[in-house]
Amino acid sequence: MKRVAFCTLGCKVNQYETDAMEELFQKAGYEIGEFHEKADVFVINTCTVTNMADRKSRQMLHRARKKNPEAVIVAAGCYVQAAGEAAESDEAIDLIIGNNCKGQIVSMVEEFMQNRAKMQEHEKMVQLIDINHTCDYEVMEISKVSEHTRAYIKIQDGCNQFCSYCIIPYARGRVRSRQAEDILNEVTTLAASGYKEIVLTGIHISSYGRDFEDGNGFGKTDALIRLVEALAQIPGIERIRFGSLEPGIITEAFVKRLSEIKEICPHFHLSLQSGCEATLKRMNRHYTPEEYAEKCELLKKYFDRPAFTTDVIVGFPGETDEEFEATEKFLDQIHFAEMHIFKYSPRKGTRAAVMPNQVDERLKTARSNRLLALSEKMTDDYRKICQDKPLEVLIEESIEVQGKTMWVGHSREYIKCVMESDNIQSQDIVLCQMTGVFDEEFVFCEITH
Repeated sequence: MKRVAFCTLGCKVNQYETDAMEELFQKAGYEIGEFHEKADVFVINTCTVTNMADRKSRQMLHRARKKNPEAVIVAAGCYVQAAGEAAESDEAIDLIIGNNCKGQIVSMVEEFMQNRAKMQEHEKMVQLIDINHTCDYEVMEISKVSEHTRAYIKIQDGCNQFCSYCIIPYARGRVRSRQAEDILNEVTTLAASGYKEIVLTGIHISSYGRDFEDGNGFGKTDALIRLVEALAQIPGIERIRFGSLEPGIITEAFVKRLSEIKEICPHFHLSLQSGCEATLKRMNRHYTPEEYAEKCELLKKYFDRPAFTTDVIVGFPGETDEEFEATEKFLDQIHFAEMHIFKYSPRKGTRAAVMPNQVDERLKTARSNRLLALSEKMTDDYRKICQDKPLEVLIEESIEVQGKTMWVGHSREYIKCVMESDNIQSQDIVLCQMTGVFDEEFVFCEITH
């Protein structure tokens, strides 16, 4: 039996697509191996979000080649979609498979294996499309996922935003939404397999349905909320979470309908990037800090102590001390439950990479450290805010904590909780209360029901 091994870099969309490719290989009779072991085929599902991601993608391709010089090395996804000739000249690669072509991977590998003896040394097979001019959503499906307790469901691909720091629209193309019927069928299958929580993911899920024609799918204007309402009706699905939302989709009508769906988790990852209006304009983000704050207040109106998480870029070109301090003040005002802090990294091919007044790396580090300290404080504060709130926890696994075997899981607010019990197991949902003892990574809880 031939063996295939995968390495996935980057986002949850890539992980979903890797899960789907694994199933395609399994159906074709392949054994799925570990990447650190010897295999007949190595698939590296690449990332290109930063220059460092490009470098990591190349490193993993060359690592796979060294593991087995006779193996078929497949470079798939965003790096090869954006890299062009650089990927085609890389002697470590045998097959190049771009985005919207991953469903063809097994037939391409089989074709390469059959024709390899006739091919010239370092000759490649390449399957790339003009991603910027396709309107087709590539249908890929999963019946199981790599994570044991929650299932990430890809509902769309592509992005039309063109933020000045981001290469992804060029690697993923324009917005393409998945048909609602396909999503519902996939989630029904996963629910029947025991998955109770789903996380809706994509490149820009707030744009879901905007590419639909009238009468297609769920229609343009309220496609996302109607999809969620339909998903909540599937037996076995008890929790629905969004991967990430843009502030623009948060309207009174949207939030009101969302609050009426009991399966929705009160955890909202709202993309921010900066709390300074001038910086947001240079980033080509389409909201002001004031508008963002209004969206958070809307969510607070309809949800009890919702958790807000976000991404922040520090050291964006032209960011002055005053602009950074405006961001820091705004973050404290919103009081996030968690923040992901990134130092700006110039990405070749984006407008921001050639902007004047690039920020010194040492200053980026100093600013990043300040926001990381603020994030830790805010996470602790949010836990205290929820200390008297009953937490519904989806049990994930047992771990060793302070010499004891304890169970760990996440609440609907995405608070990581640990507890002792002899009567629970993975995939159980339990009600518990914080004991008031916090760890850097999680909170201790007692089961109440």
